[in-house]
Amino acid sequence: MEKIALIMAGGLGTKFWPKSIEKKPKQFKHMLGEGTLLQNTYNRLAGYFDKKNIFVVLSYSHKELALQQLPGISVDNLIYEPFGRGTAPCTAISVNYLFHKGYNEDSMMAVFPSDHIISNLGEFYNSLDRAFENAHDNESILTIGIEPTRPESQFGYIQVDNINREESEISYCMTFAEKPDKATAGRFIESGDFLWNSGIFVWKISTFKHSLDKYLPDLGRKFTQLDLDFNSENYVEHLKLIYKQINTLSLDYGILEKADNVYCVNASFSWTDLSNWDELYRLQMKDAHNNVILGDVISINNKNSFIVSKGKLIGAVGLDDIMIIDSDDAILICKRGQSDQVQDIVDYMRRKHIHQYL
Repeated sequence: MEKIALIMAGGLGTKFWPKSIEKKPKQFKHMLGEGTLLQNTYNRLAGYFDKKNIFVVLSYSHKELALQQLPGISVDNLIYEPFGRGTAPCTAISVNYLFHKGYNEDSMMAVFPSDHIISNLGEFYNSLDRAFENAHDNESILTIGIEPTRPESQFGYIQVDNINREESEISYCMTFAEKPDKATAGRFIESGDFLWNSGIFVWKISTFKHSLDKYLPDLGRKFTQLDLDFNSENYVEHLKLIYKQINTLSLDYGILEKADNVYCVNASFSWTDLSNWDELYRLQMKDAHNNVILGDVISINNKNSFIVSKGKLIGAVGLDDIMIIDSDDAILICKRGQSDQVQDIVDYMRRKHIHQYL
């Protein structure tokens, strides 16, 4: 069974501004652990997949960053998007690319975000084994669901069929739920039939192609138009034109919520989606006052706060539940629990054409 890994690394990580900027988004940054998020994801997958079958999809502008951070990767294993349009177009253009590189409809494929933190790799690899086996034998779409440990409002959820769940490692996916509020997340946990949606998907390429043709036929046709231009000098401009014609669309919304052959591996490895500053704070070691203090900081009578200095002294007194994030060109000050709204700052700067801080 030929197994392909696709790492989606085209996002801009706007919720991690000012550390994550367009020239160097969060997946190319050291956020937690020794390597960058992209390096850690690649190395994790290299323990399971043949490196020649690991592909990274990213923006043209980040090609050199990827080659610097992944020195062993072939340039032919980089797939480019002109700009982000969500996980559905990202995967569709990647499958189109793989066909031109000699893979066929019987090849198996797994799709991974580049910004996840995963430990207990033995269980992670076992979950992939189960997902690939089921996707291959049953022509089904597999996702990996994580047993929730808290009512988390920053993750998506999958409602699974609990019939025979205790006896089976695979559950039928009934519904997908976007990020809920805290109270709804609590009800999901109490019901016992919701898992965290890891955003990891596994399928046979023929299964994905069939789903694309059935649920997103216009998207599939647009990328088929690229076939004649694949090795020509017109390819990049043609691709840009197509991306300007399509809307941002996720795999969850475009395919998985509509399909009736979606199943879920019930996994228990340690997992988190590093989506914003609050999640990074949660993962960091705290001092006696529940603070995370990084860099050159004088902290007096602060508690429950996240203060990061880069190159300048920060003095902080009497803070509670506050984030102060220093970067080369800007400083973020934010109430803990509201870092999702950092994206609103980025949106404001784009509207006002304040590009020097993006």
